[in-house]
Amino acid sequence: MVINQEFRFSVAPMMDWTDRHCRFFHRILSRRARLYTEMLAARAVLHGERDRLLRFDAAEHPVALQLGGSDPAELAAAARIGADYGFDEINLNIGCPSERVQSGAFGACLMREPELVGDCVAAMKARIKIPVTVKCRTGVDEQDPEAALGGLAGRVIAAGCDALIVHARKAWLKGLSPKDNRDVPPLDYGLVHALKQRFPNVAVVLNGGLATLAEMRAELHHVDGVMVGRAAYQNPALLLDVDAVFFNEPAPVASGAAAVEGFIPYVEARLAEGVPLHAMTRHLLGLFNGFPGARRWRRHLAVESAKPGADTRVLHAALANVDRPCGIGAAA
Repeated sequence: MVINQEFRFSVAPMMDWTDRHCRFFHRILSRRARLYTEMLAARAVLHGERDRLLRFDAAEHPVALQLGGSDPAELAAAARIGADYGFDEINLNIGCPSERVQSGAFGACLMREPELVGDCVAAMKARIKIPVTVKCRTGVDEQDPEAALGGLAGRVIAAGCDALIVHARKAWLKGLSPKDNRDVPPLDYGLVHALKQRFPNVAVVLNGGLATLAEMRAELHHVDGVMVGRAAYQNPALLLDVDAVFFNEPAPVASGAAAVEGFIPYVEARLAEGVPLHAMTRHLLGLFNGFPGARRWRRHLAVESAKPGADTRVLHAALANVDRPCGIGAAA
């Protein structure tokens, strides 16, 4: 089924979560998972502090830049900048239902404008050689999901879209919060499976509601890849098994504790640049969920990392609170 191994397993772009520190840590846990930035508005890329917004470590590859916007020329220019910075893919977000995104006339509201989205994809494809992909919902509000998703997919694929990542829920732009939009609308995996059958030569990736590696792997009978968000962020140990389960390759590290030790040199380098410790350790809080000492681990990190002058000694001390660090096989 898989036509491109690149999209076999991805960690979803998540606002306020998948920053460069999070991505570096996730890369320690998996060599092969495809990583995504938080969504960045195309205008911010064009007019903001580019190094602060786009800087990433070479170890993060493969890593994709997710853009938000609805102006083809702006998106094309931002995509060119992203490609020049070395990203491996440019992803267009037309799935975010937040009011801030709606007010900017992009995100999930673009599900209503497939022609415009196609124009955006075509404009980006004309400027860059790296893959251009789209992350969408199955529809918004009162749209018929089958018609909405099929119409959008047909248009963006005709425009050259290299992969379509589908959060298998409709988005309700009025009446549901972004948080509720991740849980309340029912999932429809069958609709995404049917989309893959309709477009066999384009990568289709399933997103939404996947919790275990067994569930995720089973989906590869129907689609080219899976994208996982909260399950990977809130339980990062899940990523320890990804390389073995999805790519038949050994894990880069043997345990969560080994991953923390591998993260420490990066933390020391960022501390020297003035990055506060808590900005990095906040992404590690869920690492030992379900294991003895997890609560002590979280409490120690949360409290001690926020103190002035906190350094990597906090991480060493926090590890001492964990009775049985998670290892390979724990998350499967």
